[in-house]
Amino acid sequence: MSRHSRHPELHRADRVGWLRAAVLGANDGIVSVAGLVVGVAASGASASTILATGVAGTVAGAMSMAAGEYVSVQTQADTEAADLAVEMRELHEDPHSELDELTAIYRHRGLEPALARQVAEQLTAHDALGAHARDELGITDTLRARPLQAALASAGAFTCGAALPVLTALFSSTQQVTVATTASTLTGLCLTGAMAARAGGAPPLRGALRVMFWGALAMVAAAGIGNLLGAHLS
Repeated sequence: MSRHSRHPELHRADRVGWLRAAVLGANDGIVSVAGLVVGVAASGASASTILATGVAGTVAGAMSMAAGEYVSVQTQADTEAADLAVEMRELHEDPHSELDELTAIYRHRGLEPALARQVAEQLTAHDALGAHARDELGITDTLRARPLQAALASAGAFTCGAALPVLTALFSSTQQVTVATTASTLTGLCLTGAMAARAGGAPPLRGALRVMFWGALAMVAAAGIGNLLGAHLS
C-alpha cells in the first residue's frame, strides 16, 4: 500500500488573507470606478471628462485601498506581536504556571489529564512560544497578519477591476458609455464573484448573484445622482 494518501486534502485557510484582500479590491475597483463613470456620463459630461474621472478614480482608489488594508492588517500584526511579547515574558518568569495553563487547554479539548500533561510538556520542550501562540492565542503561521501582502493584493486587484470600466469608457461613445459600462461591470462582477466563491469553496452561482445585485444597485444609484446633478447644473 502506498505511503502517500490517494486523497490529498485541499485546505483553503492559507488563502484567506490574500484572497479576502484581492476579492475586496477587485470588486471595489469595478463598482466604485464604474459608478464614477456612469454617474459622470449620466450628468452629460464629455468623453474626455468621463475618461479622466475613471483614471483619477482608479489611481486614488488603488492608493486608498492599499493604505487602508495596510493600516488595518498592520494593527492586527501589532496586536499579535504585543500578545507574543507578553507570552514570552510569562514563559520566562513563570514557566510552571504556563505549563499548567497549556495542560488545562488540552484537557478542555478532550485529552485525559495525564496525556494532556505529557503533550504540554513535549510541545513546551519543542517550542514553548509556538505552542502557546497556536493553542492559547490562536496565532498560526497560516493565518498570521501580513500587512504588505494584503496591501499589494488589494491595490493590484483594485487596479485590475477598475480597468474594466475605464477601458469600456475609452472605447465607447458618449451616448453608449452608460449602458456599456453597466453591462461590462455586471459581467465582471459575475466573474469575480463566481471565482471568489469557487476559490473559497462556496457555490459559484450564489457568489456571482450576490455581487451582481450590489453592483446593479450601485449603478442605478450613480446614474440617478448623475441625472439629477446634470439637470440641476444645466
